[in-house]
Amino acid sequence: MRIATFNVQSLRLRGDHLSGAHDDDTPERADPSLDHRDRMLTAQVIRDLDADVLALQEVFDSAALDHFHDHYLIPAGMPPYPHRICLPGNDGRGLDIALLSRIQPRDVVSHAALRPADLGLAVPPRLHAETPIFRRDCLRVELAGLTLFLVHFKAPTPDSDAARPVRALEAAALRALIEARFDDPASAMWLILGDLNDPWDAKDPPSTAPVLPPFSVNLMDRLPEDARWSYHDAWSDRYGRPDQILTSPALARACPDAMPEILRHGMALEAARNKGPHLPDVGRHRPHASDHAALMIEIAGLSPG
Repeated sequence: MRIATFNVQSLRLRGDHLSGAHDDDTPERADPSLDHRDRMLTAQVIRDLDADVLALQEVFDSAALDHFHDHYLIPAGMPPYPHRICLPGNDGRGLDIALLSRIQPRDVVSHAALRPADLGLAVPPRLHAETPIFRRDCLRVELAGLTLFLVHFKAPTPDSDAARPVRALEAAALRALIEARFDDPASAMWLILGDLNDPWDAKDPPSTAPVLPPFSVNLMDRLPEDARWSYHDAWSDRYGRPDQILTSPALARACPDAMPEILRHGMALEAARNKGPHLPDVGRHRPHASDHAALMIEIAGLSPG
């Protein structure tokens, strides 16, 4: 089974066209032609992933997901994804977590409404007790023999110190959800997939420590350290590795040879650390597929059918 995650950077349907891969708080020039070319590149990256199950971050809603699927993915040569899910979350801009799957999920559960008290968690200072824990959501996706937890934690911008306790609460809540789902999480088959948003200068321990090793196994650690980056910020020219694939110890033991793949060929040319190939239409800054790379892992022994 091929499982992947991709932050597609602000995929929003505006009228009859999709927004491009840029953030609203960056000094971008409006150019609808670049929007279309961005999304063609986004579709080409997803086509090349060829994932059976794909977690997406920063999708506005189901209408945007369906439009992208029908008008970009299918024309790019991608076989249809019959199962497409994007549930409303808590992001102030409306950018949610989504799922594309060739496999019919047995269940998909949103945790957007969870408060700290629901899980017996303490409320960090300066946070309100009635504020939802997850700044987007945490989707639990039940497949045959595997449970996925799809996340997109609080970003470290604009105030890294203020964001840290929010992200720490999200990580603690995710761990509590896994411990509630399984009698023995270490021996169960589960996987955390998405953008954990640990910053470049993550403190020790990082805010996401509750779900990091030894609770899980970080499959990205199977790559050389200098090969783990998956994000480039054009304005600071900094690189990060917020995107992660974390598995239970049992799942990691079951796939000892599975190596993550990072597809950076849709990223802008200005991400100069990428010495690999680029899709033909990629520009210096734009067009590009996203400011994130896509991550994929192939797990033998799990059937996509």
